[in-house]
Amino acid sequence: MNKYFDIKDTLYKITETYEEAIDLLVGIGLEQMKDIKQRETFGKTISLEMALAMKQVNAQTFEERLVEAIEENKAVVDGSLVGKIRNTSAKVKIEGILPCPVRIPLLESFEKWVELQDNNLKDELDYELKAASMGVDWLVDAIRESESADVLSDIFISAGFDLFFDKQLIGKYKDLGVFKDFSAISHYNKDFENEEISLKDPAGQYSMLAVVPAVFLVNTEELGDRELPKSWEDILKPEFENAVSLPIGDFDLFNAILLNIYKVYGEKGITQLGKSLLRSMHPAEMVKSHRKKHVKPVVTIMPYFFTKMTKHGGPMKAIWPEDGAIISPIFLLSKADKQEKLEQIVHHFSSKGVGEILSHQGLFPSVHPEVANGISPEQKYMWLGWDYINSVDMGPLIKELENIFHNSVAK
Repeated sequence: MNKYFDIKDTLYKITETYEEAIDLLVGIGLEQMKDIKQRETFGKTISLEMALAMKQVNAQTFEERLVEAIEENKAVVDGSLVGKIRNTSAKVKIEGILPCPVRIPLLESFEKWVELQDNNLKDELDYELKAASMGVDWLVDAIRESESADVLSDIFISAGFDLFFDKQLIGKYKDLGVFKDFSAISHYNKDFENEEISLKDPAGQYSMLAVVPAVFLVNTEELGDRELPKSWEDILKPEFENAVSLPIGDFDLFNAILLNIYKVYGEKGITQLGKSLLRSMHPAEMVKSHRKKHVKPVVTIMPYFFTKMTKHGGPMKAIWPEDGAIISPIFLLSKADKQEKLEQIVHHFSSKGVGEILSHQGLFPSVHPEVANGISPEQKYMWLGWDYINSVDMGPLIKELENIFHNSVAK
């Protein structure tokens, strides 16, 4: 029991009081929580305790993580650390999205670092670093309407293939040499620079901070006589039709999954992925789902971070795909013509200290070569590759794949 909420409270009551709960609930597979209307309907009919039991999530671990998030944000508000400083006369503008589990530690680290600088850097900064739950729509409109790179922020931080590679968005400036990687990391972590994978941009334009891996959480009680899925190919098999929960609410990760499945398995793979999706249920059905075995997902695909909330010794088994955890990179873009002004800031965000926050506190493996990510060599990653990224028009491709997927779901 904590002083903020009771696990017997409804999801609606908790999310209305503590916005921090939304991301955690979406992360464990309750995509309905992303939508305000479904929070008002579905959220009012089910308690947190019931939702965690339905998803086979460790209630104590989830409660501890939510309390931690609430207290972090409370400390932030009390201390005026809100990730936003507007300065119309600023010489450096930073915008972006930070992963929710580590947003506060990253902001604290950045603002402490800024205070230690002896070059009046704080007076030159205009920045807004929002939580991933806010999405990127607030960035997209201005970028889409821009006709010159001059209106762009000097530094962007976010995950998302569409934002950075769509030729109607930031991607339209890629071929113009607007961005340059001056992170001072000549070689990425061995996890991401080896015979099987190379994340570092050979063109020297885009840099990365870390990755968000997608893994499987298998409910062994619902598995029946099916073999344990160990690869993405297994997920696409007919026996897992209408049995998989996908992170559709997490656009960055979901798009990464669509793109990688398409690259390896083509349109047929996307169609089968749509068939695999467990059909949406009416809130009344969800409430009773703990008594209806057929409505529980056998496999939940989620960010690696959330697998740590499962009950020890329970029926939920975390599986790192043998063909690789599909990754959504956390990119950092910086303008080439402002290297002198931006370099020290970029060096901070790409430092070992920031890498350890991402990796150790958020379970987002860092590209910094000195960070121990705790990922064994057998745990591989599935990555699109720079040759593939540079060969397609990312925006239209993602829209096409979304249409194929949703048409498959509808059928």
